[in-house]
Order: sequence, then C-alpha cells, then structure tokens
Amino acid sequence: MKVLVVGNGGREHALAWKLLQSVQVQEVVCVPGNGGTAMLKGCHNVGMGVTDFEGIARFALVNNIALIVVGPEVPLAAGITDYLRGQGLTVFGPNQAGAQIEASKAWAKALMLEAKIPTARAATFTDVAEAIAYTKDQGAPIVVKADGLAAGKGVTVAATMAGAIAAIEAAFGGLFGEAGNQVVVEECLQGAGGFGVSGDGWGDDSPFVACPRP
Repeated sequence: MKVLVVGNGGREHALAWKLLQSVQVQEVVCVPGNGGTAMLKGCHNVGMGVTDFEGIARFALVNNIALIVVGPEVPLAAGITDYLRGQGLTVFGPNQAGAQIEASKAWAKALMLEAKIPTARAATFTDVAEAIAYTKDQGAPIVVKADGLAAGKGVTVAATMAGAIAAIEAAFGGLFGEAGNQVVVEECLQGAGGFGVSGDGWGDDSPFVACPRP
C-alpha cells in the first residue's frame, strides 16, 4: 500500500523510515518532507504545506493513498484528521478535540486535574498584571508557559523573579503570537525525573536504551 506522511521534521523522517520496513508498504510520500526523507529508497517528497488540507486530500484520493500519518501538532490542532476522515481517508492521528492536549497547556492542565492525574500546582491567566502578581506571591523558581503552540519555545523555567516576569511580559507582548494570549504559571518541581531514549544510537542490535537523569 501507499502511505502519506505529513510533516517535515526528524520525527517524520523516522516515521517514513520505519513504515518502509513493512512488507505491506510499497511507497511512502512525505508532505512536504525534508532532505532526509528525499534520500530514503521508496520515498519521495511532495511540496505542499502541512495545513493545505484540501490539497493533501486531493492528492491522497487521486494517488490511492491507503493511510495518512500526521506528525506535527500544528495541522492536528487545526483539524486535519477530522477533515481528511470527512473525505473518506484513513488517518493515523488524533482529531482536533484530542489534539487540544498538545495545543493548549491550560486545557491539558484542566484535564489532568479533572482526571486526578498528579501534576504541578498552576494557575492560568489572560492578564499580565494578574499573572505577575500571582508569580510574586509564589516566588522563584517558577515555570512560565505560553498556553498555545510555540514551536517548542514557549516554556521558561525561571530561576529568578526577574526572569519569570520577563517571560510573562514577553508572552503577553506577542513573542509567541496568539499562543501567548493566555499564560500558565506553574510550580517548579525539583528532583530526578524523565529519561532519554536512543534508538540504535550505538550501531548495535539494542532497540532502545533508557538513560535516567541523575
């Protein structure tokens, strides 16, 4: 079958590479793809934007694409899965409602609280003065998050109050566009946590190695 991968990052390169290992996949098309995907045998790029839902749907229907895999959060948050499924296409990726957990940190925080999932104490603001007042009450270190999608740049772990206030003012000042219209100010959790994952990173047959942080 033919598979279409939406996106142009390293994640999409990995998806295309792995999909091509399946005996069920004869061809992978990446929209728009990147230099890495262009070098994969059995894969080629098509120069369309990730939010060109109509163009992607038309291409998929004309070229008998059996499965569409969506990587980036921007088209997912904009509803690409809903649109493509509405055209009768098979899509791997959350619908627009499900993508909210990535698209809005305030929404994700509210979901965790409702579901009683342990999470850092936080408050959400749409007013810069209120956000700064709350932050001063909490003290540093503290975490400031632009609510929306900010290309991985919207979170500041502020060690000082000056840094926290600067982050709040930058978000509300338009640094992240509409993503900063709402800000989440969150407790800074201390201690060990998280891990790194390497896939075939050392050239042996071990698929994954977990590396706990000290």
